[in-house]
Amino acid sequence: METAPAAVNVRAFTVTHRMVLGIAIPMTLGLLTVPVVGIVDMAVIGQLGQAALIGGIAIGSTLFDLVAASCNFLRMGTTGLTAQAIGAGDKVSERAVAYRALMLALMIGFLTILIGPMVLPWALTAMGGSQEVNEAARSYLLIRLYAMPFSLSNFAIFGWLFGLSKSRQGMVLLFLQNSVNIILTVWFVMGLGLGVTGAALGSVTAEAVTVLAGLGMMAHHLRDDWRVPTMRLFAREAFLRFLAVNSDIFIRSMVMLFTFTLFTSLSARQGDDILAANELLMKFFMFGGFFLDGIATAAEQLGGRAIGAQYRPAFDRTVRLTLVWGVGLGLFLSLLMIGFGSSIINALTTAEGVRELSGHFLIWAALTPLIGTFAFQMDGIYVGATWSSTMRNVSILSTSVFIILQYLAMPHLGNHGLWLSLMMFLATRGLSLALMLPRRRDAVFARG
Repeated sequence: METAPAAVNVRAFTVTHRMVLGIAIPMTLGLLTVPVVGIVDMAVIGQLGQAALIGGIAIGSTLFDLVAASCNFLRMGTTGLTAQAIGAGDKVSERAVAYRALMLALMIGFLTILIGPMVLPWALTAMGGSQEVNEAARSYLLIRLYAMPFSLSNFAIFGWLFGLSKSRQGMVLLFLQNSVNIILTVWFVMGLGLGVTGAALGSVTAEAVTVLAGLGMMAHHLRDDWRVPTMRLFAREAFLRFLAVNSDIFIRSMVMLFTFTLFTSLSARQGDDILAANELLMKFFMFGGFFLDGIATAAEQLGGRAIGAQYRPAFDRTVRLTLVWGVGLGLFLSLLMIGFGSSIINALTTAEGVRELSGHFLIWAALTPLIGTFAFQMDGIYVGATWSSTMRNVSILSTSVFIILQYLAMPHLGNHGLWLSLMMFLATRGLSLALMLPRRRDAVFARG
């Protein structure tokens, strides 16, 4: 179910450092614009002088992002399947993957619009905000929900472009989306005085504009060659494979979200200062993740293409080169955080207690890029190969390790035990996938 369709001929190609960086760098630059949107949203709403509005935006954005992140399979699955179609030289499959992803994105998106208002009261109660905060979050989400079909369609478009190795176009779309979001949010909130409603409208409009631009890029790539026979588009085997890959990645994503949510919950149980310190230090992990995601995207595209082409040398070289760049980048980021972490912490908060605790646990956050390198790189290889059931199983194993280790370590080591558990979670993911790689690779290329 997960393996690529058998190729009639091996389609040889050479993987180079330039190819890896040509995919990774634009992806990283685009991702670095993402946190700017959240910062601007908070800064603009903060000018209104009402803490409840800031809290409402925080809770509303968290709930929306939680739903959207659970659908990230639309991006990852589309990338792997598209890259394999490119490697196999199957233009019809290349187009069919995009159309299937867009259909699924629209179906889930519109379903969310219908169900969202009914689930919203329960979700807001679970978040535990005050009445004023929940009212602001409700106003925000009732509008932001209309972005869901656009947001999920963008996942599909980004995945297709990354699968085609068109990272520069993906970077342009990310810049466009975030720039429009920032400009419209400032205008709607500060210029027109629309408050949290304006922030939501800015996000919805930005997503819609990005979809139109992305569809334009797709049309330009396809030109007159856009047709897919109905029998191929809805072919039972291909459609079941598409759904199986995406369902596995969905489970994997939900398990990952559960792990990081549990990390936050366990931080909160240790007190407000520990919670604030850990959340601040997690920004270091997120920052490193933007760079490592670039390497992972290169692994997805080039590894998937090699699988589709049934050309093992290209697959093996993709693994080696992305590992070299991943480890090098992870080591550099870790050293950077060790060297400048304290200064960054002092710039981010003036609370002396949080500063002291953040500095005390800084070494753990600084190690996350290096320890997480295998996890990011192997994720990329497995996404490109569409070995999604293995990714699903390893994510469950890694989360189990996290749960067991924090239970054993935190009573003796406190917050150090929590961070140790997170390190083992990352290490288990990466090493488990790496150990399983030879067997999965040999099984696929033995069919060539």
